[in-house]
Amino acid sequence: MLSIGLFLIICSLRVLAQHGTAHYREYFYVGYSYVPQGDSSIAHGQVYVEHLTPASGTLKKYPVLFVHGAGMTGTNFLNTPDGRPGWADWFLSQGYEVYLVDQPARGRSPWQQNVDGPQVMFDSTTVSQLFTATQLLNLWPNATLHTQWPGNGTVGDPIFDQFYASMVPLLSTDSESGQKNQHALTALLDKIGEVILITHSQSALFGWPLADARPSFVKAIVTIEPGGPPFIGDTLSPNTPMHPWGLSEVPITYDPPITNPSELQTANDTEGRLPGYTCILQKEPSRKWINLLDIPVLTVTSESSWHGIFDDCTVDFLRQVGLEVDFVRLQDVGIHGNGHMMFMERNSDEIVEKVVGKWIDKKSSER
Repeated sequence: MLSIGLFLIICSLRVLAQHGTAHYREYFYVGYSYVPQGDSSIAHGQVYVEHLTPASGTLKKYPVLFVHGAGMTGTNFLNTPDGRPGWADWFLSQGYEVYLVDQPARGRSPWQQNVDGPQVMFDSTTVSQLFTATQLLNLWPNATLHTQWPGNGTVGDPIFDQFYASMVPLLSTDSESGQKNQHALTALLDKIGEVILITHSQSALFGWPLADARPSFVKAIVTIEPGGPPFIGDTLSPNTPMHPWGLSEVPITYDPPITNPSELQTANDTEGRLPGYTCILQKEPSRKWINLLDIPVLTVTSESSWHGIFDDCTVDFLRQVGLEVDFVRLQDVGIHGNGHMMFMERNSDEIVEKVVGKWIDKKSSER
């Protein structure tokens, strides 16, 4: 007969198998400053940081730092809306330490009234249109290929409702978000040191200047459908001037140097690309991102997202500024049906195992 102690151990192992990798957890804040508030002061600009360490011990040289996209928080990577372990757990299972943040003025990184700028919130219809039910609306040519979201992706579906309930307001301008992220995330790297940086969507715009500010701390960058294309809005806001520094909202170091983004000379490079957007690159000879030249980059694009239309332009810009970029369209490696939130979808493990994790392991071994 099993002893009660052994029975409890077996039960606990079953729970771990169902609910993820055993780990230690801590959290902290960095990047804050104090501003006057009446006769006292309040802190603002801080970033919430969650630090996860495998209970069985760290096996990998560099930790992974996740920075989420617009309207989201670091919970994106903890588990999926249908209850499966997320990408953070996969990296823990491989022996990586993991850091997750909530961007400044968002989620657990408090937004301070009368200090931080105005906020906006994605409504549920927009979320279905862009992220979870694109196949029903056909707003761009490849939208109907979306098959991997768990559930029907609309209000009333319990998986969608879980996902939408997790979303939060965000600052209304990328420029303010860029400034706050630059300050807080630089402070984070000064505290924790070297990382593999994983950005998603909007946060890619903040990842490039972070690597520019601390190039020795960023050992590799993975961009999941990165914010772009360069200089203008994407297919959802075509030809609207954006990203004045190319793919950044804040200054980034170019060589030859510039002091104002207006010094960047651009050219239309749309001919021969997919219809539906304009691609703007630098005129040749192009200026280089001198501080990022030694940082390898992986860009991953799904089959059905609107990013499939223009991410090639973003990658061409990155290569033009001198970066070594591996560009993977998931359908080209036999992974089909994904959308913008690929790390939450039914085949999320396949993507991280076959593409993202494999690439990180290779590049980490070379650094």
